Amino acid sequence: MVSTPLPPTVGFDLDMTLIDSRPGVRACYQALAGRTGTYIDAELAVSRLGPPLEDELAHWFPADRVAEVADLYREMYPVYAITPTPALPGAREAIAAVRDAGGRAIVVTAKYEPNAKLHLAHLGIGPDAVIGGLWAEQKALALREHDAAVYVGDHVGDVRGARTAGALSVAVASGPCDAAELRGAGADAVLTDLTEFPRWFSDYRTGYRSDN
Repeated sequence: MVSTPLPPTVGFDLDMTLIDSRPGVRACYQALAGRTGTYIDAELAVSRLGPPLEDELAHWFPADRVAEVADLYREMYPVYAITPTPALPGAREAIAAVRDAGGRAIVVTAKYEPNAKLHLAHLGIGPDAVIGGLWAEQKALALREHDAAVYVGDHVGDVRGARTAGALSVAVASGPCDAAELRGAGADAVLTDLTEFPRWFSDYRTGYRSDN
């Protein structure tokens, strides 16, 4: 008797993969600068989204203040960042493509998990699980736990996370890393954005069935 393969679990990054967090993050950094009296180039900060918040704050605050300011930023974030942040084109359709195939869609992000969940709830996007606070290779912890076959992200760190987990790396050039950087980092597939994901996923599923 030939067993039927289970539909795959697909992981998605959040910032600049599913959501355009730049307007909200910009507003929060501007408010943080006003609250702390410390200059922050918000435009520069939002041009390099992906790594943990503490990495960005280290450019603007002394090392002994980063943890404290990170806590303040996360506390302020729901007030300033949720409402201005839209879903990126194709985000809902990408999640739906996985669900329609009987698979599970999870979000694995470096963002503080409660704030990640606020974004998704505000936009009406309901993945099967949301795991926050993981960056680059650390994302492999959640991807392995959920047996993800594919991880979709916009940053070379996401490519590293997928490869560390043994998952297929699908990169979208909608964030700070261009297509050449993503390919150079070892992405298995590079898409312009998530609008191309349903067709890619359909092709992947066809191959997935035939290979199994």
